[in-house]
Amino acid sequence: MDLGLKGKVAIVAASSKGMGKATAMALAAEGSRVTVLARDEAQLRRAAEEIRGRHGVEVLAVPADVTHADDVKRVVRETVERWGTVHVLVNNAGGPPGGVFDDMDDAKWQSAYELNLLSTIRLVREVLPHMRKAGGGVIINLQSTSVKVPLDNLILSNTIRSGVIGLAKSLSLELAKDGIRVNNVLPGAIMTDRLRQMVGLRAQKLGKTFEELQRAREAEIPLGRIGEPEDVANMIVFLASDRARYVTGVTVQVDGGLVRSML
Repeated sequence: MDLGLKGKVAIVAASSKGMGKATAMALAAEGSRVTVLARDEAQLRRAAEEIRGRHGVEVLAVPADVTHADDVKRVVRETVERWGTVHVLVNNAGGPPGGVFDDMDDAKWQSAYELNLLSTIRLVREVLPHMRKAGGGVIINLQSTSVKVPLDNLILSNTIRSGVIGLAKSLSLELAKDGIRVNNVLPGAIMTDRLRQMVGLRAQKLGKTFEELQRAREAEIPLGRIGEPEDVANMIVFLASDRARYVTGVTVQVDGGLVRSML
């Protein structure tokens, strides 16, 4: 099936590992030219080489921190200088630290806002002129099922990520006339470094093994397993493709059925 992504230009944030890297890899597999960015330059360049070597497409690696406005501008500028435009933007960033309300001072709230909401605003602002000039584009925000079912001990994520969903819905309405679609993808339990770290810390706290907690988590998931980054990447690639040309303003979870809400 031709997804209509061959030759398209995509920017994927936080793409040196995990779901971001899997997304960049999946877009490259469809023939897209991909800009990858992350803070760790060595890890980023290894990821770029792997994507380039596996799929034979052009990959631009730009070391950047999405909480820095100048870095965001540079990523988009270098992408456009290389390929002339941007067709797909995948907003992604690591999650803020865990904790409850009483743990969080103004600095922690500000940091979470800059990491997960302001970074999205800035990246969208930079790509919009190029998408409008190109006659359309796709913006996909990688968030969390916590926007549908708040997760214990993640007050920052529960709050700030929900702001991205409100932003995306508003943008989907404002930008439809420009042929720009905006959607959100919500990973559930996905086997990433962050999940391993969180499960490991909880296991240590409870005096249990990682494997015991993993099995307990899988027992809660109707499909019976923790997801892989590629499961999320496949949904993102579909939403970025021409096959989803009539889909905008939606928020879809990729969670093996874990979220029980009807909407």
